[in-house]
Amino acid sequence: MNNIGLINLTSVGFFGIVLSAAFCDIIWTRKKVLAMTSGIAAILLFQNIIYFGVNSNIIEGIYPLITHIPLTILLCILSRKRLWPLISVLTAYLCCQIRRWLALLIVAVLAGDSVMQDIAELSMTLPILLILLWRIAPAVRSVSHYPISFQCLFGVVPALYYGFDYLTRIYTNLLLDGVLVAVEFMPFVCSVAYLFFLVRTSRAQQVYHWLEQTQAILNMQIEQAVREIAALRESQEKTSVYRHDMRHHMQYLSSCIENRQLKQAQVYIQEICSEIAANKVMVFCENEAANLIFSTFAKRADDSGILMQVRAEIPQLISVSENDLCVLLSNALENALHACKDEKEKGHAGIIEVVVYVENEKLFLQITNTCGEDITFTGGIPVTNRSGHGIGVRSICAIVERYEGIYAFLVENGQFILRVSI
Repeated sequence: MNNIGLINLTSVGFFGIVLSAAFCDIIWTRKKVLAMTSGIAAILLFQNIIYFGVNSNIIEGIYPLITHIPLTILLCILSRKRLWPLISVLTAYLCCQIRRWLALLIVAVLAGDSVMQDIAELSMTLPILLILLWRIAPAVRSVSHYPISFQCLFGVVPALYYGFDYLTRIYTNLLLDGVLVAVEFMPFVCSVAYLFFLVRTSRAQQVYHWLEQTQAILNMQIEQAVREIAALRESQEKTSVYRHDMRHHMQYLSSCIENRQLKQAQVYIQEICSEIAANKVMVFCENEAANLIFSTFAKRADDSGILMQVRAEIPQLISVSENDLCVLLSNALENALHACKDEKEKGHAGIIEVVVYVENEKLFLQITNTCGEDITFTGGIPVTNRSGHGIGVRSICAIVERYEGIYAFLVENGQFILRVSI
């Protein structure tokens, strides 16, 4: 090995050591920095002693003993972890392949020799190291906080590559001799790893969508609770006003009776009754939760100039939980109200018709509302590209599927229809 090769060997050792330390989630105090610096110096010094004092030809074969194992032990001490430092060292070794392959590409294009390869590797060491430290190291460190099972999955590919490289390139010539099993092994590993991580990613995405739907349901429950509190507060305020004014009403009626103004007293009583009737909570069905939802949306529809008609026959006790019923009705009515508001802005009439009843312990729901013509369906489900929309539909589908029910979305004659059976 020439002097350039020795410098390159030292640089790749420095490259791997620094990268291994960067992959570990270590809080770098002054004491730990000093310990790491001393460890790097000791490892590099020991490499040179072996190279000059023992036999330069065996240094590559015993590299795991003089570099990787001591480095792993040092990182275990500094990080106070057992498994992750080993994965960090193996991952850093895998990253060393980047500079080696790029150098081989340059040599192949320029028809160079081993000296050119050493020079090319040396020239790329620092830029590649800085890029990996800046862009890759934070992501790798984050994996150290995952469960041990996931850390093991993350370390499978680096570990297989480490064993493959030493068995086929350093300890034997299987790779150089073109043995097909050796040549095709890493492509096989890449294929299996790709398929495995594809499955894992798909499952993670499903969990993400489930969490998103759960969050949307919770948000809907919170919004509905806020509306209920507001309605109760308004009702309390009105009750307080009525209680305060009742004495004045009684005094006025007493005065009318004393003065024999019976007709005037009767008119006054009718006015008070009309005012009370105008502010009473509408009753749509026996179920208190559903009744509160219908009352809230009926008021919102009336305030927006939208006609909302409800025919509901829902008993207090049904097979659907109160939370699911509230979320189902709230999402469906929210979407219907939103669509009608869009149509009102275009100068069209907004109408919502609700039919819901229970038969044979099953809840049947149909909501019909005015809608536009620009509704897109995918797999029978309406979809939208508008930010913040579409979660309500997914929540409805999730609730129906949880009860193994049936849902249908369709558009007929300028009306959007939702049918649910659970």
